[in-house]
Amino acid sequence: MEKMLTGIRSTGTPHLGNILGVIIPSVFRANKSTKYSSFIFIADLHSMVQIENIRTIKNNTYQIAAAWLAFGLNIDNCLFFRQSDVSSVTELAWYFNCFYPYQRLSLAHAFKKEIKNKGKISVGLFTYPILMAADILLYNAKIIPVGKDQLQHIEIARCIANYFNKKIDKKLFVLPNAILQKNTFILGTDGKKMSKSQKNCIDIFSSDEVLKKQIMSIRTDSKSVEEKKNPETDYIMYLYSLIAPLDKIEIMKKRYIRGGYGYYEAKIALYEYIIHKFSSERKKFFSFMKKKPLLDHILALGAKRAKRIANERLNCIRKHLRYNSINF
Repeated sequence: MEKMLTGIRSTGTPHLGNILGVIIPSVFRANKSTKYSSFIFIADLHSMVQIENIRTIKNNTYQIAAAWLAFGLNIDNCLFFRQSDVSSVTELAWYFNCFYPYQRLSLAHAFKKEIKNKGKISVGLFTYPILMAADILLYNAKIIPVGKDQLQHIEIARCIANYFNKKIDKKLFVLPNAILQKNTFILGTDGKKMSKSQKNCIDIFSSDEVLKKQIMSIRTDSKSVEEKKNPETDYIMYLYSLIAPLDKIEIMKKRYIRGGYGYYEAKIALYEYIIHKFSSERKKFFSFMKKKPLLDHILALGAKRAKRIANERLNCIRKHLRYNSINF
C-alpha cells in the first residue's frame, strides 16, 4: 500500500483557501481510499520560521486539529499527529543538511522570495525544504498532495532520495510523487492569493460578526446597483462559485448580467451561504476547541503510532549511514 503524506502549518485557524485546497480533498482521500496509508500532520516545526511565539503555535495547533476533525477526518483510518512529537524527523533533517549543497538550496523559490522582499531570514527558513524532505522520506511517503508553489520542495526530496539510493546501491528511500491539488490557489478578498499574512482571508471558523466583516471587505469596482456587472471578473462571484451549487451560481450570474443587483446583496448572499454550508463544521470546531485535552489525546495517539514507524525507519537509515561512505 502506498503512503500519502500531507501537512499544514500551525500559523492560525485554517481559512477558506486551506479548507478547499488541502483539508477537504485530504480528508476525502484518507477516509475513502484503501489505496493509501495516510499520514496527516500539523507542521508546528515549520511554523517557527514564521511565528516566534511558541504559545501562539501551540494554540494554532489546537485550531488546526479541531478543523481537520470538524471536517470529518477519521483518525482510525490515518496517522494524525503533531510534527514536533516525532523528534526523529529533526535528526534525519540534520543528516540531509550535512549532505545537501548550500548553493543548490540557495536557489529555492521561497528563500529567494524572502531575500527579494528583504524579510527576516533565519537558518530555519533557509533549510525549510530539507525539513520537508525529512517529513516525507522518514515515512517513505509516495503520494504528496501539494500546490504548484510546493513542487520544487518535492523535487528536492526526490533529489535527496535518489542520491542516497545510488550511493548505497539500495532503495532506502521511495521517490515521492507530487499530486497537484485543485483549488490550492484561492484568491482572497483583494484578488491576491488568500493568506493570513496578506490579511485577505475568509475565516469560516471566526465569529459571525468577524466573518461578515471579512466578506464585506471583498474588493469590487465602483458600479452602482443599477448597472450591469461582469460575473467573470468579480471576486464575490468567484468565491461564491467555489462553494455554491450550480443552480445558485447561475442565478447570481444572471442577476449580475441583468443589473439591479448590488455588490452588497451579493456579499450578503455569500455570507449566508457560507454560514449555511459550513454550519455543521463550525459547530464541531467550536465544540472541539472547548475540549483541548481531547485534542491532546488524539494527537498523542497518532504520534505514538507515527513514532514506532519513524524510529524503525531511522534505525535503518542510521545503519546505512554508518556503514557506507557517503558524501556530496
